[in-house]
Amino acid sequence: MKRVLEFVWTAVAGGLLILVPVYLAILLLLKGMKSLVGLVRPIAILLPDTIPAEGLLSLLLVLLICFLIGIAVRTPAGRVLREQLEKNFFERIPGYALIRSLTQQMAGNTNETAWTPALVEIEDALVPGFIIEELADGRYTVFVPSIPTPLAGAVYILDRERVHPLDVPFTQAFMVISKWGSGGKDLVAAMESKG
Repeated sequence: MKRVLEFVWTAVAGGLLILVPVYLAILLLLKGMKSLVGLVRPIAILLPDTIPAEGLLSLLLVLLICFLIGIAVRTPAGRVLREQLEKNFFERIPGYALIRSLTQQMAGNTNETAWTPALVEIEDALVPGFIIEELADGRYTVFVPSIPTPLAGAVYILDRERVHPLDVPFTQAFMVISKWGSGGKDLVAAMESKG
């Protein structure tokens, strides 16, 4: 019974970690669109009634604002401002650093060192996991996800010899875990090619 409850809890927690950010992003998008309806109404009146102009123009305006902010944070001044906001505000929000790191890995940011795919020696087995950080003494903090919910699992601090970093994309390792291990042979091949 305990294993069933644990499975249900990890499945619910994994689902929440995926759904909550998506839900909040959609909610924020809709709220932004609603607040811009007044701005686009004079233009929407000029368009035919068959077109949902207010909603469409509001969505386009929100996307334009997101685009402009995206361009602004790529400038040196915008980068400094973003880093200050992250350091002084966002990093104080529980889970923000984790979500940011995961998002950057999913987007293919190779500068992100957390969440490096690895095969980890646990007892007599190799299990897929992710290196979260390297300790000063050379050991690794490793997250070993549960199958098939990659965002729930266990954290280990292991000696360097028991952790085998992989030169594979984060998304490939993530998919192996979410597909019940299908594709694991590619992770083993990547480990053996390094040795």
